Amino acid sequence: MRIITWNCNGALRNKLDEVNSLNADILVIQECENPEYSTSKYKEWAGDNYLWVGENKNKGIGIFSKNDFSIQSLEWNGEFILNGLRSKSKLTSWITSDLKLFLPFSVNQQYNILAVWTKGKQGERFDYIGQLWKYLQIHHTELSEDNTIILGDFNSNQKWDRDKRVDTWWNHASVVEELSELGFESLYHIEKNELQGIESMGTYFHHKKENQAHHIDYIFVSHNLLSQSMFEIGGYKDWIKVSDHVPLILNQKEKIKCST
Repeated sequence: MRIITWNCNGALRNKLDEVNSLNADILVIQECENPEYSTSKYKEWAGDNYLWVGENKNKGIGIFSKNDFSIQSLEWNGEFILNGLRSKSKLTSWITSDLKLFLPFSVNQQYNILAVWTKGKQGERFDYIGQLWKYLQIHHTELSEDNTIILGDFNSNQKWDRDKRVDTWWNHASVVEELSELGFESLYHIEKNELQGIESMGTYFHHKKENQAHHIDYIFVSHNLLSQSMFEIGGYKDWIKVSDHVPLILNQKEKIKCST
């Protein structure tokens, strides 16, 4: 099984040839438009076996199955409350639907995958990586299962934790530590033998400039999948004409039975 995560930088309808060149079984695409409200060519390409969530029809997360793998949305909904506080502030509790953007789904009812594109709003304290931290607090149990993958655009890197504006208890390092406690490892960091925050390869290029590279896209897999997982990362020159991000690729050595 070959899974791709890629922030397409919008207008996926015009980038189908590039996406098809990846030969993916499952595509997890950030910043893509909803096929239901787009061109006939894009709708035909998406087919009937896709999932999509977004704040508007033009930009969201799309999940596309290209080789008869069955994908199904997982209805993960819950609430987390910070107990032991005197405060009655609404900030001490949150629910899944308030967090942006996450799309959990299953593949052939054998793998659970959480697609991520963290968002931020001006003035919002828990933006970007804080949204993922909040999501982990609610869905700790669901994410503790074997055969689980978390992937996508986190919009975060540990090098930015040094910014004093970021609270240490929900920064990038804290999220990575919590993912480790849940049994997850980042495939890039295992493959390259590099530490968080000092990556030699970028996944996002600010203003599409090669000298402004940042590593903000990730694939985390549960420990039981590590020995079966192979990782690839797209090259800057191959992808910069169509996006400011490069794709990340997960190849699972162990094949799973396709739906019929």
